[in-house]
Amino acid sequence: MIQEDEGYFFGLGAFETVAVENGIPVLLEKHYARLYQAAAFLGLSLCKEQLEEEVGKALEKPEIQTGRNVMKITVSQKNLMVTTRENTYQTADYERGFTAAYAKTRRNETSPFTYHKTFNYGDCILEKRKAKEAGIQEPVFLNTKGEIAEGATTNIFFVQKGKLLAPPLGCGMLPGILRQYLYETYEIQEQILLPEMVETFDEMFVTNSLLGIMPVRQLEDFVFPGMEVGRKLLKEYCKEFFFA
Repeated sequence: MIQEDEGYFFGLGAFETVAVENGIPVLLEKHYARLYQAAAFLGLSLCKEQLEEEVGKALEKPEIQTGRNVMKITVSQKNLMVTTRENTYQTADYERGFTAAYAKTRRNETSPFTYHKTFNYGDCILEKRKAKEAGIQEPVFLNTKGEIAEGATTNIFFVQKGKLLAPPLGCGMLPGILRQYLYETYEIQEQILLPEMVETFDEMFVTNSLLGIMPVRQLEDFVFPGMEVGRKLLKEYCKEFFFA
């Protein structure tokens, strides 16, 4: 039962969503590290033993021992919850690729909440709902300067002549776990990215813990020439983490 606290009333809480593949949580220690950073930012006391105990119980559930699933950890001043559900991304999503469009809301790169995964997630949820109604899989936020920042639930990458491009953290984004994985595994070139530059790019893909690496076939009216690099990176990522 949820207890009333500043997380419930004011959104001063943090959460993590962890992919669970055939019973194995993917990059769990990195999720823990980010959760502790968010908790420290919010001034929350997070007991390591209690957290790991609740996570252990969740991972023992029979229904997440096979297939693609999700474990969600939420923490606030008086609450710690770990829940599970099915991961609904399908093979067809990766074959088709996402469509994306710019959100009307701007990402506030000056807000510290932008850089932590907290309950202050309303902009993302509302823009995601509006995008879904329009047949768009992922809204893309520009920051207050008009620079490309991030997706509502993803980090953004482009490919140009074989190079992987990404906006720097300071443009305003949550530093994603899959973003970190890519930075640790491949050479990423950071630069300010503007909407008018998009038509010079060969590919776009987005990342988060649940979808991994998702090719994007179209942003607004521009259809990217290919999705080969995104698919290759996805294949390598899946191979490393023993996905079915």
